[in-house]
Amino acid sequence: MSNTLIARWIVASGVTIGAAVTCVCAADEPAAPAPVIDNARVVVWSVHLAKGETGPYTPQDLDTVVMFLEGGKIRSAGADGRSHIETRRAGDAVWVPKGSPLRDTLVSAGPVEEVVIALKDTPVEPLASSSGLPAAFPRPGSRQVLENSRVIVWQYSWVPGRSTPMHFHDKDVVVAYRVEGTLQSVSPTGEQTLHTYHPGEIRFNPRNRSHSERLTAGHESAVMVELK
Repeated sequence: MSNTLIARWIVASGVTIGAAVTCVCAADEPAAPAPVIDNARVVVWSVHLAKGETGPYTPQDLDTVVMFLEGGKIRSAGADGRSHIETRRAGDAVWVPKGSPLRDTLVSAGPVEEVVIALKDTPVEPLASSSGLPAAFPRPGSRQVLENSRVIVWQYSWVPGRSTPMHFHDKDVVVAYRVEGTLQSVSPTGEQTLHTYHPGEIRFNPRNRSHSERLTAGHESAVMVELK
C-alpha cells in the first residue's frame, strides 16, 4: 500500500529513482492529485481532506513542506506505520524530510486544505540586492512559521488600505492565498497592476522583483514559502 502511494507521488513529481520502487496498483486506491505547479525548483499539489479522508504520501526522495490553508486535527502516519495526532491551525507548516514520507488523515470536522510543496534538488546561488530596498520578509505583521536550511515559511495578512513597505524579493517564493481579495502592486518606478486572488489559489513568484502591495478590495491572507 505505502509503496504504491509513494510511487504515484514520484511519478507526478517527475523524479526518477530506478527500479527499487515497485508500483502494485490496487483499484481502490485514490490516485495522487495532478500537480498545480511543476518547474525547475518545486512540485506543488493542492490536497483537500474531508473528515476521515486520507491523502497520499509525500514524495519519498524529496524534502517537502506541507502548509495548511485551513486547519484541523490531523493524524500523520509514516510508511513504517507510526503515527501522531496534531491540531494544525490555518497558516501552519510542517517540514517532511526526504526518506520519511508522511500521509495525513483528517480526524476532526473539516474540510482541511493542504498545500504540499516538494523541493527539487536544483542548486541556486544567493541573489544580492542592488536595489537598496529591504528584503520582502520579515515585514510588519508577518509571522515566521518555519525555517531551516532550505526554506523560510511566512504567514501574512494584508490590511485594507495599508501598503506594505517597498521591498525586494531575493528568493523564489510559493504563495498560497486563503481568501478572496484584490492586491495592487506598485513598482519602484510607479507602474501599477491589479490582481484578484481566490481562496486556494497558488502561485510561484520568481525572485529579483521589487514592489509594494496594497489591498484594495476584499480580504487577503496567505502562507508563503521562500526558497533558499
